[in-house]
Amino acid sequence: MPHDVDLIILLAVGFGLALVFGYIAARLRLPPLIGYLIAGILISPNTPGVVGDLALANQLAELGVMFLMFGVGMHFSLNDLMQVKRIALPGAILQIAVATLLGIGVSMMWGWSFGAALIFGLSLSCASTVVLLKALGDRGLLESVNGKIAVGWLLVEDLVMVLALVLLPATAVLLGGQAIEGAANENIWLTLGITLLKVTGFIAFMLIIGKRVVPLIMQVVARLGSRELFTLTVVAAAISIAFGAYKVFGVSMALGAFFAGMVVKESDFSHRAEEETLPLREIFAILFFVAVGMLFDPRILLEQPLHVLAVVAIIMVGKTLAAMALVLFFRYPINTALTVGASLAQIGEFSFILAALGVSLNLLSLEGQNLILAGALISITLNSFIFAAIEPVQRWIRERSYLARLLERSGDPLAMLPDEVSQDYLRDQVVLVGHGEVGRRITQTLMHNNIKVVIAEENREIVENLREKGIAAVSGVATEASVLIQAHIQHARLLVLSPMDIIDIHKIVDIAKTLNPKIQILLCAESKEEAEVIRRDNIGDVYYAKEEMATNMSNHILNQIELAHHQSPSH
Repeated sequence: MPHDVDLIILLAVGFGLALVFGYIAARLRLPPLIGYLIAGILISPNTPGVVGDLALANQLAELGVMFLMFGVGMHFSLNDLMQVKRIALPGAILQIAVATLLGIGVSMMWGWSFGAALIFGLSLSCASTVVLLKALGDRGLLESVNGKIAVGWLLVEDLVMVLALVLLPATAVLLGGQAIEGAANENIWLTLGITLLKVTGFIAFMLIIGKRVVPLIMQVVARLGSRELFTLTVVAAAISIAFGAYKVFGVSMALGAFFAGMVVKESDFSHRAEEETLPLREIFAILFFVAVGMLFDPRILLEQPLHVLAVVAIIMVGKTLAAMALVLFFRYPINTALTVGASLAQIGEFSFILAALGVSLNLLSLEGQNLILAGALISITLNSFIFAAIEPVQRWIRERSYLARLLERSGDPLAMLPDEVSQDYLRDQVVLVGHGEVGRRITQTLMHNNIKVVIAEENREIVENLREKGIAAVSGVATEASVLIQAHIQHARLLVLSPMDIIDIHKIVDIAKTLNPKIQILLCAESKEEAEVIRRDNIGDVYYAKEEMATNMSNHILNQIELAHHQSPSH
């Protein structure tokens, strides 16, 4: 051919194989990224057949990293983190420490240097955002308390890994690797100080100037009504800020892209930006996973099977048990511990980015990178089976009452109402299950009208905040009779259920009617179909958001027309 077509070959073969194996993975109920990694392995120099250009693949992977980090920044929610900060912040940091120490211990037993062992341990400690969000979303757990804790935990992990990406190049010499460019003859502590100063300068610049300028540019372009110009603005912001962070401030492009996502999220057009850049971000994410697969040498599975097993054990046993133990230590129920443990029993994109950085700094060997990639492939593949095991494991534990008592929140003060709640208050009260957005509004109205209310809520932090305000609240899952008994459901006038899974609704209603056959029940439905099912089952009065909005607006319109009619001159 008269011109170079290496890029076209790489894209054509890479995307074609990614489609085939991604489809097969999805049909097997596995994350499609397993298929993308396999596609990369098939066109890598380590396997026979078509070989893609590794240099081009690495450049495309850099773009993939930028768009992945941009997506992480756009999804980063301080509010989500603050809701579960008391468990997610210490829990994630301690779990990262445990997994990193396990990785360091095992790899140093193999004779690795401390620098290589540190990169290896950190790479095994962080879960994949893509895998976790898909696993929780498929099971309808994203908006649940367990899901929010897992996502909050992951946000902390992401922040720690971003910090690691910033500090590793500056400390490479100290750890036994090669110095970053221009720092060969400098004192390591001076290099570290300058790096932190540059990072601080970049963050300050983004929070003071970027936070105002980027949303303003998006607003100006959005007024033109051109969809392609708006998409181009968001993509240009992501890549330009990432490159500017590297060129001007000397920090990684990954950190630049992360903050670009955070400032775009501050715009009033953040939802539109997310929707319109999603296809592009997903395309580059696929290229990233294909490029990562091209780096993997499958011979590691045959040559060092025990090393691979040790890696998988750290990811799926060591890290998971550490996370579960920490959740139980914070007095959350077994179900929460199992869900968080399953969510974190895999590694993904940050592990690949850290491993690649370690190799580029001469800290991590290609063997170490291959072990990390093998651990990722196996743990992601098995993650769906770990989630499927949650219910059977929970049943097994609860059937052994001694073990359940040991693990559950025995003697937990938040699982019981405080002594200062009088017995008079616990008669003819309203029991409200769930204190999300709907629950908060109902509570405010009831308190304003001096109506007695007791709240049952899974999230311990919400219960603690309610008690600080003097509101009667009990921590626990309302599908367990003990929680409703603590809320004194047997003497209540009304039971109000916030939006939740219909199976849980039936369980709670059955318990409530067993303890108090005369209780009146009000339920919030999340969809029209759910509202119809609940009405058909005749288990209580159902309120569905869109119906209520239409009813209230119709009544308001009729009242306004009637008022205008009475005020007209003829009357």
